[in-house]
Amino acid sequence: PQLPHGHMALPSFWKVVEDTLQQSGAQLRAFCQAFDTITPSPGTQPLTPAEERKVLSLVSKHGPDKLYQVTSNVSGSKDLDLTLLRGQIVALLQSADTRGNTSRWLVDAGGPRGFVPAAKLRPY
Repeated sequence: PQLPHGHMALPSFWKVVEDTLQQSGAQLRAFCQAFDTITPSPGTQPLTPAEERKVLSLVSKHGPDKLYQVTSNVSGSKDLDLTLLRGQIVALLQSADTRGNTSRWLVDAGGPRGFVPAAKLRPY
């Protein structure tokens, strides 16, 4: 059985592979964004006693106006990214990353500190 791209020169073949992967990546990102938009965001969920203590400590350290709630699960992919669950409370440290990118915010998650997509945070 002959592969459909078997007759192509190697550089051209890899270009086809790369283009296909980029297309799939773009489709996946669009799907994830659509999914995040469609899924109804929960009302403020009741906090466990442990979460409540963490929130109180964040308030005392950073003040109540710096608190944000995570609106959907975040899985950190880069170094210094945090992985957080929907409903978690974090404190805003800086509304930009080290390169000045304002779509990634530096937060204190009550211990670990790291970056979170700003779009997944809402004032608590």
